[in-house]
Amino acid sequence: MDLGELENTFLPLESRVKTGSDVIFSWYGRYQQAKALGEPAINGTVGSLLEDDGSLAVNRVVMETIRKQSDIDFSAYAPLPGLPEFKRLASELVIGPRLASLNDIGLHSNAVATPGGTGALYLSARSMLAVGDTILFRSRRWSPYDTLAKECGLPIAEWPILPKTDSPHPKVDLEALENELEMIAINQERILAWINDPAHNPTGLSLDSDGRELVLDAFINCATNHPEKGVTLFLDTAYAIYADEPYGWSETIHKKFSWADWPENFLICWGFSASKSHTIYGMRCGAIVFLHPSEDYVARLGEICAVTGRGTWSLAPRLPQSTLMAIHSDEELASSWSLEKVRLKEMLAIRRNLFNEKMSQSELPLMPSDDGYFAFIPCDDPVSIAERAAESHLYVVPLEGGVRIGLCSIGSNDIVRAAEILIESWHSLAD
Repeated sequence: MDLGELENTFLPLESRVKTGSDVIFSWYGRYQQAKALGEPAINGTVGSLLEDDGSLAVNRVVMETIRKQSDIDFSAYAPLPGLPEFKRLASELVIGPRLASLNDIGLHSNAVATPGGTGALYLSARSMLAVGDTILFRSRRWSPYDTLAKECGLPIAEWPILPKTDSPHPKVDLEALENELEMIAINQERILAWINDPAHNPTGLSLDSDGRELVLDAFINCATNHPEKGVTLFLDTAYAIYADEPYGWSETIHKKFSWADWPENFLICWGFSASKSHTIYGMRCGAIVFLHPSEDYVARLGEICAVTGRGTWSLAPRLPQSTLMAIHSDEELASSWSLEKVRLKEMLAIRRNLFNEKMSQSELPLMPSDDGYFAFIPCDDPVSIAERAAESHLYVVPLEGGVRIGLCSIGSNDIVRAAEILIESWHSLAD
């Protein structure tokens, strides 16, 4: 049999349609090859924060604490939902200082440990929609969102990440969001939307207070207008720790529900990831966090997600959970972790400011890049831009609709040169 016949014999259609490798890792591989050949290659590909010398930036407090964990925490299973103290900690880390105030106004939280923030996304998709239901994304997004949706059998609807017409906010296409929510509510029993904010991947865009309130109001209105439909807003805050307002959504939610009623058919979830905040990408530590007025319901969600996790990845690793618990239960360790986090955030901010300043002097249509790891140049032919940049030893990632630049991985001394290469590449293709 040839390969095609073997595939048809062994694999169902949903498996046969899977092709190619991850575009991010593919371009990272090209950078590595160039570097190995001695080229002065600049790495703008990966979603990991690197020091200016190109080494992985790690929070030493986290590394030292990992090595001090007990044999049990290295080797034993964690409970299916996660270690109890970690679950509470995940809610505190992702919701922030407003958690107590949100509890005071009658809102309850719960969490389930997951293998990274991706696990939290998966649990929401598997638990809150049925196969064949439509999930709502913004038009620019981390490409594995699409992979996750396909794996869960969910068609995708989109609303623009920036307004295409007049809008009450420069970063919120309110009319499009409301229309998409209404269309989904008419056609299915439940609504789930993922919003990666603040420090959006791949653009670096963050909503301000007014923008967040407009988005929140759209979901509240959808829930109010369709009281028989479940409406879930999932906030993917993987990069929030590097934003100017890491807990902005919590502030907006508290402001709204300090005086307004929470519709019972409205749920907010957060995706927590320790990959960026604690620089332990490969240890796969995260959580899905729920917020709702019913304590019984968030407890039930925890049970459901734990069962789904059991049937998917068994359970989340214990060691990173115990490590975070050890850090954040010790005032001195927590303070040291925070100081190192501030250093890394300032290093990233320096790069972004240099990049944005240089790009502002050009005619390139850089999307708003406020926080986090990335910047994004929208264009019709991203592969050609990336290929031309690679000829000048800069490696970036061509995605649908534009090129992603990993400011997180470009050293401060190379940032201006990277911007110059992109400008030169753009103009050479335009000529």
